[in-house]
Amino acid sequence: MPTIEDTYIENRHRIQPNHTNNYETAHGGNVMKWMDQTGALSAMRFAGETCVTASINQMNFERPIPEGDTAVVEAYVFDHGTTSIKVRLRAFREDPCTGQRELTTTSVFVFVAIGDDGSPTTVPELQVESARDKELRQDAREWADAN
Repeated sequence: MPTIEDTYIENRHRIQPNHTNNYETAHGGNVMKWMDQTGALSAMRFAGETCVTASINQMNFERPIPEGDTAVVEAYVFDHGTTSIKVRLRAFREDPCTGQRELTTTSVFVFVAIGDDGSPTTVPELQVESARDKELRQDAREWADAN
């Protein structure tokens, strides 16, 4: 049975001119796409199956990511149903030279595990074992409840 930490994934994307809007910051659609891709990878790691996006509960864009910075997308599974998987997603702007980060975007995506026949399939139980597992789950649940 996978743990929350087993599903933790972090991806980076350097913000290039073709990723930006008229203000030379990352276009929100690109950030959303990167969050969706990273979230799906986390869900698939948990389910052991292909996963597709079912819903995006809310997406908060709190600050921009300037061209030249790096978008860091963090994802992990924190809850599930029979076939559905809730993934906590956060994006940060990161200075590529110093590694200094600021939170830019937050959300929870729901994915559905899909079996070989193309139908929803059951997912395993999520294990919460370590102190880090508990901390991640609590953070995700508190954010989801508040939003």
